[in-house]
Amino acid sequence: MPERSTPPTPASAAKFIFVTGGVTSSLGKGIISASLAKLLQARGFRVTIQKFDPYINIDPGTLNPYEHGECYVTDDGAETDLDLGHYERFLNTPTSQANNVTTGRIYDTVIRREREGAFLGKTVQVVPHITDEIKRRMLLLGEGGNFDVVITEIGGCIGDIESLPFVEAVRQLRWELPPNDSLVIHLTLLPYLAAAGELKTKPTQHSVRDLREAGLQPDILVCRTEHAIPAEMRRKIALFCNVKINSVIESLDADTIYSVPLLMLKEQLDERVIKRLKLTGGAAQPDLEVWKDFLGRLKNPTEEVTIALVGKYVELPDAYKSITESFVHAGALNECRVKVRTVQSDHLTPENVAENLRGVDAVLVAPGFGERGFEGKIAAVQYVRENGIPFFGICLGMQVAVVEYARHVLGLPGANSTEMDALTPHPVIAMMESQKDVTQKGGTMRLGAYACDLRRGSRAAKAYGKTHISERHRHRFEFNGEYLAQFEAAGMQASGTNPETGLVEIIELPQAVHPWFVAGQFHPELKSTVENPHPLFVRFVRAAMQHRKG
Repeated sequence: MPERSTPPTPASAAKFIFVTGGVTSSLGKGIISASLAKLLQARGFRVTIQKFDPYINIDPGTLNPYEHGECYVTDDGAETDLDLGHYERFLNTPTSQANNVTTGRIYDTVIRREREGAFLGKTVQVVPHITDEIKRRMLLLGEGGNFDVVITEIGGCIGDIESLPFVEAVRQLRWELPPNDSLVIHLTLLPYLAAAGELKTKPTQHSVRDLREAGLQPDILVCRTEHAIPAEMRRKIALFCNVKINSVIESLDADTIYSVPLLMLKEQLDERVIKRLKLTGGAAQPDLEVWKDFLGRLKNPTEEVTIALVGKYVELPDAYKSITESFVHAGALNECRVKVRTVQSDHLTPENVAENLRGVDAVLVAPGFGERGFEGKIAAVQYVRENGIPFFGICLGMQVAVVEYARHVLGLPGANSTEMDALTPHPVIAMMESQKDVTQKGGTMRLGAYACDLRRGSRAAKAYGKTHISERHRHRFEFNGEYLAQFEAAGMQASGTNPETGLVEIIELPQAVHPWFVAGQFHPELKSTVENPHPLFVRFVRAAMQHRKG
């Protein structure tokens, strides 16, 4: 028998909520977690959310976007799951390295400690050593008294082999923590069978049975459904899943993810949690006036624009999740519906670019890595620059704009990024010196928040309303400063630079040359939230609106 785990002693009065899922993936555990957190935050509680993912990668930084969707980056340089983007967009508070943990990171930590002799020669096992490390990390954000509630989302589905250590860790924590300091919310599915004309509860019953076999009894069931759940069916679910009737929460499909907090408020999810955890000190009702105002603008636009998103991963919407959500935030602020038309950069050529971009009011060239689709992005930037169409470039999108300008305005034939052509005669984009000796790919790029000084009077400075900003990065290649004088002499301004290194962070063309041509080396989409839409996206959407009007 493995040795018994030593019960940890919580260092604060934080309460812990564990969110699990069953029946199928993609039910929306992240949105439910973020919505509950928003409701609790709106009552005055200090809330944070963390995601525990069962895959063995250390982080999603080396995963293809087709595998995992967008790789989200925090201020402290962590490459994380895209659900952390939802957490930040809903709560308007930053997350960190501690908010995303993978099986790979857990095993890496335990193995490193074993190599250091921390276990004194004992046999290292899943229980207790792996589960103890999972528990330690689950409790970490609750230490120090910074949060009243810590919500932990467990990735994957109940019944998956890889999720079992996480479920076992939650089981142990529920035994170790005081009775009212934790609860389990299980998200499940009520499928609708059109032939029978009714919802079916059996998948939910089976999912809860699997959860109970693993030692966890859910306190609250959130049931995803396309149709309202009849009262008798709620009673049946409660009876067979051993929960209170008022703890069976209906989660209807919503027109937008931002409606979910209000749907959960109507279902009194936050009230059930507050009573179960005996939370005190919060407001009687959540203050959601700002949220409701945002929804009102979102759902009642007075204008509409179409913006082309040119990228290489457009077949998977989640690959550019933060960008599309930033358009939602900026569109709502401008009372404008933003229709995003995805354009596969692989397919663009100078000959067909006009046809592919016909009818759009603006073009955003997305971030990415590698040579595939690069020349197509060059064609897109040249077309919008020469035809006065508003342009916004992000990360690689900025590098594309620099290469295009070098080739077609500065007259530097063969100009390129050394990422695409190591032997280019004009390396206007080149690898950072600090990256040249890097051999490991994971977590070694320029990552996280860096300062940027903006040129007074520039488009960027006017958009931000200040000259000192901080933005998040994720890249290895930079603007080659040796060419800066040539670019500025030819009309392209470096309107944002890093104050310590002098690296160019933002380039733009002046108003007299182009209606809106701005690109940043950083990822502005990672800092856009419901309450604070990113200023560059706000101005970009406004430029698209003006272009549409002619």
